Amino acid sequence: MSQEIEIEFKNLLTEAEFHKVKAAFQIEDKEFILQENHYFDTPQFSLKELGSALRIRKKEEQFVVTLKEPANIGLLETHQLITEEETFAMIKTGKIKAGQIVERLLHLGVDANTLSYFGTLTTSRAEKKYRNGLLVLDHSRYLSVEDFELEYEVQDEDTGKIAFAELLKNLDIPVRHTKNKIRRFYEQKYNEMG
Repeated sequence: MSQEIEIEFKNLLTEAEFHKVKAAFQIEDKEFILQENHYFDTPQFSLKELGSALRIRKKEEQFVVTLKEPANIGLLETHQLITEEETFAMIKTGKIKAGQIVERLLHLGVDANTLSYFGTLTTSRAEKKYRNGLLVLDHSRYLSVEDFELEYEVQDEDTGKIAFAELLKNLDIPVRHTKNKIRRFYEQKYNEMG
């Protein structure tokens, strides 16, 4: 179990812009790693209402539950390793293994026993070091949607913001207000539920 502050900038891309970034940073197809994100919330969307999110990410052969909560700067992420069996049980029942995530949910006033699985988002991701941060190029598929995104993860918000703005300008990519993946997933889910 661990906690960290995540500071990142993100921008949705068109498919053409995705290929432009890929070429600019000489990212080859074999550098992309497939990730599965399984999303959870209460039936009343309590976490969404708090600006928080809960997911299990399968990356290579590891399963990590992550709770993201708003922080003064960026997001506070709490991580907890679980087994494949615990992952499938949580998808089926919504029940989460006791630990730091359950404690943080209680702190937020969310009953861990009311969680439900809402769906899976699959991302093909490549990462490159850039200046003092990490550039992340994503191609995601969820529900009936396919999208492309550029993220820039940094330690310092001010220098990161400048570097990301310069990068977009240099690549002639317009700045787009971009919601995080879980927010885009939920909005699409709402739309499809009609």
